[in-house]
Amino acid sequence: MAWRNWPAAARDHGTFCISCHTVLPYVLSRPALRGAQAEPGASDDELKILTNVRERVRLWNQSEPYYDDVGYGVGKAVQSRGTEAVLNALILANHDAQQGKLSADTESAFQNMWALQQTGGDSKGSWAWLTFGMEPWEANDSAYYGAALAAIATGTAPENYRARQEIRPHLSLLLDYLNREAEKQSTTNRAVLLWAGMKLPGMIAAEQQAAIIKELKNQQRSDGGWGLSSLCWPNDGSLHSLIRSHLRLDWSRQDARSDGYATALITFVLGQTGLSANDATLRQGLAWLAKNENNDGSWPSVSLTKKRDPSSMPGHFMRDAATAYAVLALTENRVSFKTESSNLTSLLQPVGQPPSRPVTGRER
Repeated sequence: MAWRNWPAAARDHGTFCISCHTVLPYVLSRPALRGAQAEPGASDDELKILTNVRERVRLWNQSEPYYDDVGYGVGKAVQSRGTEAVLNALILANHDAQQGKLSADTESAFQNMWALQQTGGDSKGSWAWLTFGMEPWEANDSAYYGAALAAIATGTAPENYRARQEIRPHLSLLLDYLNREAEKQSTTNRAVLLWAGMKLPGMIAAEQQAAIIKELKNQQRSDGGWGLSSLCWPNDGSLHSLIRSHLRLDWSRQDARSDGYATALITFVLGQTGLSANDATLRQGLAWLAKNENNDGSWPSVSLTKKRDPSSMPGHFMRDAATAYAVLALTENRVSFKTESSNLTSLLQPVGQPPSRPVTGRER
């Protein structure tokens, strides 16, 4: 797996960084291919990622943060810890849910996560989150995305973990935050909130759930897809959000076409809500995904930060996420792929040559 062997991803104690754009989508989606591959269990790459995450959890008090304050700016160490704590819990909870039993490592990951939950100020209920000025996962509003992932982890964990007495105060803070800040969020953040609501029934009111579904449906384009560049900015009416929906940070124009990541994520989430298989929005979204799969088995998506060389490692990041969520959307709705499942399996192991120098979070 190219990401795991990339110098930029290497961390202390022989571990590697868990990325929002590649590793997280991979481990969430890879199990969906097991049926097509007739696999008895997790793939080698899944197992290596799980081993890495467990090692980071076990060395939590000894390992270094993903990014430090010296090389990356004040606050990055705290942000790194908050981000990693949520991702570790989600990855391990997702794996345990397939086994039906909560492991000791996952218990520890949740303990680490709750210990870092913020308990005061405007961010009360959320976690410090990595901010490198890059949508959709490492921007100033991405803490909300991270909090929604924490809710998904809690609702995904087996053995009715969400009902435990000891986490109720933490869960209450989290749900208060998600509901309190929902209206300010981008459409993509609210889509992830809707996903979290499906994992934690009753987390969001029925009226709010219906409003988000309506919003997602209204944003669908005539070709059946959704456009990422118009959906990833805070609902704050600011000039910044308006400009960034049209221009990247390098002043190149945002891609205005329907996008694989936005279409796959939203189609997957809408499918989680129990919409009828005959729902026009869902059917059109699935049809867009089936039609727009690339010949190599990937789905198209491009950076919102700057114009990338699509053959470069950073040029793959959005494509990695788009492909993973497309797999989830299509498999859960039993839509066949154009590409053989073996090719998809290979594709979900991100490809590309390591760069001549390490790429930092700021360059993603």
